[in-house]
Amino acid sequence: MGAWSALQRNFDKTRRQHIKSILTASLGLSLASAAPYVWSKKKLSLRILGTHVTLQEAIRQQAMQDLGIELEFEAKGSAAVLQKASTQPSSFDLYEQWSDSINLLWAAKAIQPIDIKRIQYWDEINGLTKNGRLTPQSKIGAGDAPYKLLYAQKNGALSQTDSSQISFLPYVHNVDSFGYNTEQIPKGVPYVTESWGWLFDKKYRGKVGIVNTPTIGLFDMALAAQASGLMRFADIGSMTKTELDQLFDILLALKFDGHFNGFWNSVPESVEFMANGRVIIESMFSPAVSALNGRNIPVVFAAPKEGYRGWHGVMCLSAATQGLTKDTAYEYMNWWLSGWPGAFIARQGYYISNPQRSKPYLTETEWNYWYMGQAANAELQGPDGKISVHRGDTRTGGSYLKRMSNVVVWNTVMPTYEYSLQKWYEFISA
Repeated sequence: MGAWSALQRNFDKTRRQHIKSILTASLGLSLASAAPYVWSKKKLSLRILGTHVTLQEAIRQQAMQDLGIELEFEAKGSAAVLQKASTQPSSFDLYEQWSDSINLLWAAKAIQPIDIKRIQYWDEINGLTKNGRLTPQSKIGAGDAPYKLLYAQKNGALSQTDSSQISFLPYVHNVDSFGYNTEQIPKGVPYVTESWGWLFDKKYRGKVGIVNTPTIGLFDMALAAQASGLMRFADIGSMTKTELDQLFDILLALKFDGHFNGFWNSVPESVEFMANGRVIIESMFSPAVSALNGRNIPVVFAAPKEGYRGWHGVMCLSAATQGLTKDTAYEYMNWWLSGWPGAFIARQGYYISNPQRSKPYLTETEWNYWYMGQAANAELQGPDGKISVHRGDTRTGGSYLKRMSNVVVWNTVMPTYEYSLQKWYEFISA
């Protein structure tokens, strides 16, 4: 509790000092004057565009309380968020989504560089984003590994070469795979028998669900095709048109045979697919598994022997964000790395880029389960307050280090992105 209190006091002190400097610089007045009563009438506000993964009401309320600002969250599906952000940068101040959106947003000039010197906890951010690995032995993974897109160069390019500016704030991240109901499918052995190929297994025909997002579902399908021995990719993170044609021939044949039962568009929808028995195996995100376990539905989040599909959250500054709003945006970005937010998202199975700062906000059991891969010695609640982890449970895939060291491919916008979109929507609508 002492460490928690010290962290909170330091954070509050830094916030107060920064807000004081903003007001003094913008008004040219001393805070000792009568001017502050004017500011009390209207708080500074931020408009944040993103997905339901991070734009949660509990996070909004806590940030507003800690920072003394107003927050407007606009949560949409991944495709809708990206479309709006790339065409209407003046409609938001901060953007939250995945690293595979960075190239598109950067090319559209919808976001501006972030100054590293204004990121309070930059030195604490681990090597996963900065150089692609947590250890020298870790797999970097094919495709848009976040570190390749992190640093903004003077010539306008994004690369892995250090610079004083970055294209996004590294924060939330995780690995994804698929979930399966162990009442219907025998429990496998992580990294040994569990395989992406299970998604194509004929035994599960008519009971398979897929995420309906081209830059995500496409890779689930490619990994399944490769694991099943149906085809090979020269570079799964950069598929050619010929490879895409072959992959979608396989997918269409499976669809016409009734193999897939549905394509989900949101985490709640994926939960219902599994809960009502529509599917017994499907593409899945960590919060969905937690939600199902909280309803006593025995779903396991697989640790495929081929490796995970990785994703990395990005927080970006709109190209239109300036002045006091921009200063407030930096306050919010720094808040995200200050401890409490990282602990909150840990309880739904996600990681933060500077985990040690969140450790004091987690119980020892929570830290050992979510980050260290140890068995829980007590029941643990998810963000919704329901029990999502039972005593004795061990997180599938093990520790943070082990899971994030086994990424086979990252969510990616490939050079053949437009062609892959066309093929994906033909597949969905067929």
